[in-house]
Amino acid sequence: MKPTRNDLERLARGAGTILRDGYSKEHTVHYKGTIDLVTEIDHASESFLIGEIQSQFPDSHILAEESGETIGDNDGIWYIDPLDGTVNYAHHIPVFCVSIAYAIKGIVTLGAVYDPLLDEMFIAERGKGAFLNGKKIYASETTELQKSLLVTGFPYDTWDTKLDNFKYFERLAKKTQGVRRLGSAALDGCYVAAGRFDGFWEFALRPWDIAAAGLIAEEAGAKVTAVDGRADYLSTPISILAAAPGVYEKILEQLRN
Repeated sequence: MKPTRNDLERLARGAGTILRDGYSKEHTVHYKGTIDLVTEIDHASESFLIGEIQSQFPDSHILAEESGETIGDNDGIWYIDPLDGTVNYAHHIPVFCVSIAYAIKGIVTLGAVYDPLLDEMFIAERGKGAFLNGKKIYASETTELQKSLLVTGFPYDTWDTKLDNFKYFERLAKKTQGVRRLGSAALDGCYVAAGRFDGFWEFALRPWDIAAAGLIAEEAGAKVTAVDGRADYLSTPISILAAAPGVYEKILEQLRN
């Protein structure tokens, strides 16, 4: 049995309740890396999601941020980020979400990203459009780079990585209305889908970061690829460029230079 859009929405809302209820509390923070955090809420949300999925869809293949890979016997795979924006969450900054995607034979067919504080449910099913709280959403119609507003993110090894995103941040900040950094790749992609941002790029990602948001942006009419233009943005090395069609090529040109 394969999941439906309603299944993903229910799962995302359930995990979102855990995030919302724990938001104002003091958190137990552990470090996976120098600045890569995980809290008890990450684990609680992920435990809920995996438990629900395994109960309703036995033998599921699951790839989750905190617990890694659970091998299943079917062609479908779940991508779970139980709390995207953990650093924000740990500092009580209200920019975070839960992200869930489902793929069949490597093609993402369902995606849900839920912001529990704003009660915003971004959801998409391949070929059927993207929605925000039940209303269809579309990428922006911006065609001028100078009039565009972009968003990006930085990897946890940003201080010593060979791929320095700061130079692209500076370059594009000087050619646009500005570049924001929110701290949640899933929300960044969804905000492109909703036309709030005109483009989003980021390097050195993991599949659960962008599997759902990538589909949502695609279904909203954005062009979504890896930062080098490759169509498969979930293949290694994973990166993403999601942008309004009118500025996609212009952003890509800047990232290629």
